[in-house]
Amino acid sequence: MNFTELVGKFINLINPLITIMVALALLVFFKGLVGFIAKSGDAKTHAEGRSLMIWGLIGIFVMVSIFGILRFAFGELGFRNFAVPTLPTNK
Repeated sequence: MNFTELVGKFINLINPLITIMVALALLVFFKGLVGFIAKSGDAKTHAEGRSLMIWGLIGIFVMVSIFGILRFAFGELGFRNFAVPTLPTNK
């Protein structure tokens, strides 16, 4: 196994994880949004919703940044098998 194959296997492992983590960050963001809007009269719930929205946005930013860094690295290092992460399909 050479370096290219090793990096390819690593990326094949990371791509689905990035997709899952972005989905989880979106869920956290929307849970915070619902708490922020629905219970805006309660100061504690309002603050918790705001906090969840901020952490959700941070999570999305981190995952998209990792994807961008990997895509840039693959383009500059000459690897050609890097693709946008997608959900699996039944065939």
